[in-house]
Amino acid sequence: MLIGIVGKANVGKSTFFKAATLSEVEIANYPFATIEPNSGMGFVRHECVEKFFKVKCNPKHGFCINGERFISVKLLDVAGLVPGAHEGKGMGNKFLDDLSSADVLIHVIDAAGSTNEKGEPVKAGSYDPANDVKFLEVELDMWFFGMMKKVWAKFSKVITMEHKDSVKAIHKQFSGLKINETMIHKAMRKFGLNSDISKWTDIDLKAFASELRQVSKPMVIAANKADLPTAKDNIKKLKKQFPSYKIIPCSSESELALREAAKHELIEYVPGNKDFKILKTGKLSDKQKKALDFIKTKVLKTLGATGVQQCLNTAVFDELKYFVVFPGGMKKLGDSKGNILPDAWLFPQNSTVLDFARHIHEDFVKNFVTAYDVKTKRPIGKDHVLKDGDVIELVCGK
Repeated sequence: MLIGIVGKANVGKSTFFKAATLSEVEIANYPFATIEPNSGMGFVRHECVEKFFKVKCNPKHGFCINGERFISVKLLDVAGLVPGAHEGKGMGNKFLDDLSSADVLIHVIDAAGSTNEKGEPVKAGSYDPANDVKFLEVELDMWFFGMMKKVWAKFSKVITMEHKDSVKAIHKQFSGLKINETMIHKAMRKFGLNSDISKWTDIDLKAFASELRQVSKPMVIAANKADLPTAKDNIKKLKKQFPSYKIIPCSSESELALREAAKHELIEYVPGNKDFKILKTGKLSDKQKKALDFIKTKVLKTLGATGVQQCLNTAVFDELKYFVVFPGGMKKLGDSKGNILPDAWLFPQNSTVLDFARHIHEDFVKNFVTAYDVKTKRPIGKDHVLKDGDVIELVCGK
């Protein structure tokens, strides 16, 4: 799974990325501080089943704090986009192409309105962040349309002449964009498009491309700089103007400060929590104490959280509809090395026991005998649909 972090320059994208991953990236107050995309591992937060079994887990990947399991997901921080990106402005074609394999997008905007359309700092409240939501929709739609338009005339004629299945052909041609046949079917039905794709007009193709973009690249809005005074009213307006988007107030700088302080064992902080505990007051400078007090009173108490963890969770669990399954055993929950509940895996909606087996190895599919729901201790078949928080044991033959 890949989460793309997108937006115009200088709105805090790289700060959001660093806060989520603690990767070393350049953070600068000017457009195009990022040229090549930064990739790193972030984590979604989910209740760990160690609570159910009253044990302490030992994750092989990610980590667990106070019964909250953090499961790794890949993040990609793409360089800031500008209006006209799909036409190549600001190296836009390259930056957009970096997003082709993303499953979901987090659009970081300056909710305080302190960055103009070019990514330049301006007086807070002087710019309407709604323009950024609209601009990115246009750029992404035109990006999809441009890729399809480039090959459509020749491609559609070949499909028609050879009497090929248009849905399968479109899927094969553009599978790199993470579209599937179900998405294509639905988009064609929605606009009443003819299966003879050579007869489609540019208007048809543009509507089709936009629909595929929306379903294959769902998006969460990270309303960054939400701790600034001008952000509150802007966020209210954004939620009213764009009801189809999940808009999450966010302070990336605060999250980064908290994670860095926790990393150096100055505070106890669980990402996504609404509070933290200072561990070493004597080792904090006056500047650090002031900063932490600001975060506690002006960010956490006001917003309920910094919003960074909430954005990641919303993208994976709400937009993509993924859920968590734990491998385990009926007799023991540990692996051969004694690690308790070492793995936690993300699966898409309607995944089955057979999908779970395939995730481990294809041999488990070939040699499948049965499986057990470890929580209920009941046997389940290969077509059993999994649910969030399941713990599954597979039984396979030789």
